[in-house]
Amino acid sequence: PTAPRPHFLCYICKEYVEDLAKIPKSFLQEANVTLIVIGQSSYHHIEPFCKLTGYSHEIYVDPEREIYKRLGMKRGEEIASSGHSPHVKSNLLSGSLQSLWRAVTGPLFDFQGDPAQQGGTLILGPGNNIHFIHRDRNRLDHKPINSVLQLVGVQHVNFTNRPSVIHV
Repeated sequence: PTAPRPHFLCYICKEYVEDLAKIPKSFLQEANVTLIVIGQSSYHHIEPFCKLTGYSHEIYVDPEREIYKRLGMKRGEEIASSGHSPHVKSNLLSGSLQSLWRAVTGPLFDFQGDPAQQGGTLILGPGNNIHFIHRDRNRLDHKPINSVLQLVGVQHVNFTNRPSVIHV
């Protein structure tokens, strides 16, 4: 799966990538899958963002947003009821304050991408074949991670901090 998404200061992107970071590498290896995140800022932000989120899978940047444009990812927010995302834990106020604090106190205080740029999720390969694409309509309209993992044969991941209950 590939996720062109992160505006590295956006709390929604941060929390989504924090959940991507929870996917064990062994789960991906068993299914012969590579997880790639493509952000839209400078490469200078990769290391601080990975430290902040715990993300250790592949990550690239596209500061000119060429990949986003070629894949038809939209700019602007389309009003659509997306429901509650299981990957966003903060509310609008606390999440926005956290994003602002990171921007002001971060070592590289500059613009980290276009906040109006929407991302998406793709399943690519082998080769150049696109097997699945979801273009986000707004910041909360991302595909739940487990539904994408299921499409590529990766086992279910528990993204909550609660222990799993197994019924026998």
